[in-house]
Amino acid sequence: MTENTPSVCVIIPTFNEVAKISTVVESLLPLGYQVVVVDDGSTDDILSQINTLPIAYLRHLDNLGQGAAIKTGLLYSLRLKFDYYITFDADGQHQARDLPLMVTAIQKSKLDILLGSRFLGERAINMSAIKRKLLQLARIFNYLSTGLWLSDAHNGLRILNHQAASAIQLNQNRMAHATEILAETKRLKLNYGEFPVQIVYTAYSKQKGQHALNSFNIIGDLILAKIFN
Repeated sequence: MTENTPSVCVIIPTFNEVAKISTVVESLLPLGYQVVVVDDGSTDDILSQINTLPIAYLRHLDNLGQGAAIKTGLLYSLRLKFDYYITFDADGQHQARDLPLMVTAIQKSKLDILLGSRFLGERAINMSAIKRKLLQLARIFNYLSTGLWLSDAHNGLRILNHQAASAIQLNQNRMAHATEILAETKRLKLNYGEFPVQIVYTAYSKQKGQHALNSFNIIGDLILAKIFN
């Protein structure tokens, strides 16, 4: 691709999202990006919803976690050597219209990684008070863990250039991968920034989303990683 029309790959980790996956994928296709769906051992029939769409489909035999699915998607897509790699949730919270804006922003800024933020411009719709408080606490924990002070510590919408995607090492299989990516950003001295994106919370996404207990699981995973590394 030329500098003005970069090649872009969108990686969608998914687990039991049969109700939303086709809508999410179809919202991305008009953008002209390569879409890679990584099925993390789903027990519903996700493939039947997308098998006629022009995408790449990868599958884990077992449910390993979102971090593992993203790693699988990156390992696959890095071999195809895209200019940029985007991680995008499968539950409908992320908005396809934000992606071209992020691609333009990372191109112009020459950043290595651009992180979506639901708090820049207050673009979160229907966020619960509990969710907001947990994310505020996550900012503090993230800063203590990585040294990066961000407005949104756990947003799954992010874009990396090829150099960053190739260099980052992911070992956290579950949700702690989000903090791990930031720790790698710090370790590798990558140029990073944040970009305002819209996150839409629906009854479906709230039901499928992380519960408060998962926050403690994330902390536990990170502590164990520190001990054994």
